[in-house]
Amino acid sequence: MFRTILATAFSLALSAQQYDLLLKGGHVIDPRNGIDGPRDVAIAGKTIAKVAADIPASAAKRTANVKGLYVVPGLIDLHAHVYTGTGRRDLTGDSSVYPDGFTFESGVTTVVDAGTSGAANFEDFKQRVIDRSATRVLALLNICGHGMQGDNEHETNDMNVEALAAMAKKHPQIVVGVKTAHYKHKDWTSVERAVKAASMFGGPVMVDFGAKHPERPIGPLFLEKLRPGDIYTHAFSGLRDELLPDGKINPAMHAGRKRGIVFDIGHGSGSFTWNVATAAFQQNFPPDTISTDLHTGSMNGGMKDMMNIMSKIRSEGVALKEVVRMSTWKPAQVIKREQYGHLSEGAGADVAVIREVDGKFGYLDVRLTRKDGGKKLVPEVTIRDGRVVYDLNGLASQDWSEVYKSGSSRTR
Repeated sequence: MFRTILATAFSLALSAQQYDLLLKGGHVIDPRNGIDGPRDVAIAGKTIAKVAADIPASAAKRTANVKGLYVVPGLIDLHAHVYTGTGRRDLTGDSSVYPDGFTFESGVTTVVDAGTSGAANFEDFKQRVIDRSATRVLALLNICGHGMQGDNEHETNDMNVEALAAMAKKHPQIVVGVKTAHYKHKDWTSVERAVKAASMFGGPVMVDFGAKHPERPIGPLFLEKLRPGDIYTHAFSGLRDELLPDGKINPAMHAGRKRGIVFDIGHGSGSFTWNVATAAFQQNFPPDTISTDLHTGSMNGGMKDMMNIMSKIRSEGVALKEVVRMSTWKPAQVIKREQYGHLSEGAGADVAVIREVDGKFGYLDVRLTRKDGGKKLVPEVTIRDGRVVYDLNGLASQDWSEVYKSGSSRTR
């Protein structure tokens, strides 16, 4: 009878543990739901089960004490390059990176590959990288069928609108829009075909406008060629008259924002300079979205990773809740994937736990010039689909003494 009573009590205790993981004592920032304050976050399986104050630890199988930390939705990197493993010596190969080695350690759970593949090689990208990654990988298809293979980006005979739209419709869960980049000619063919293709399946266009072209200034791009909701990446590069000689942000930028153009960081190795960024913040022109332009040429320079860029923006005086919004809910809205980027009950359990540190930190731009900042964001825990995939200080892990209570030195 005693054994029966113990078994019953044990069974009742287990049944009371309705959550698999409880993030307790943190400060939740969830821009979609207007939350910016103390909350606990409970996860059951792959979903957010509850967000509330003072959820009892007894209701969870495992509790992580995140007091003093910020709990936010898993970050969405709107501009990255992750089509690698092909053997090619360009972005559709060696210059891209496998996402899992760079995402979770920076709080990122979703990346958008920005045009590294096109309609002709997307399915190779899908089976080679997307289907094998723990990171959620979405894609902007390049208007050029073979993606970013150098000179082909200027070849209009590789810009098949119908083929791109057909591929997007075949893979609607992954393909979120169209990318055009680096086009060197004087005409607008690349942008016009990208817009036409995107209109055929309802996605946005992201434009990397390449070098400065007097025949194609950004004014007509924002006010005539692009549509509201389309994305101008590398917004603080200074390569295309974003900053005028008098130190003013180009009025076309303000007019474009008023019309609904989305301005994305897309930091990369050549597209974020302190003179442009500082002027933009001083003149009330912050970015709409924060993204890395991750590739082998950017990850060890001024860019580094998503959290480093967020720290730069935070150090410019932008409120943390706004920095989080630029990195979660706003990009989800831009790519029309509003099931991501928030902590609503029932949503997928993609979560980042962040520590904010005050001090003196040096931040580099793409010219490797330093600007000191007073804030640094440190990723502590990353959760993808309810599973802890990164845990810097073991906050969501079991204490070793509980595991080795028997005194055995055996590992498990």
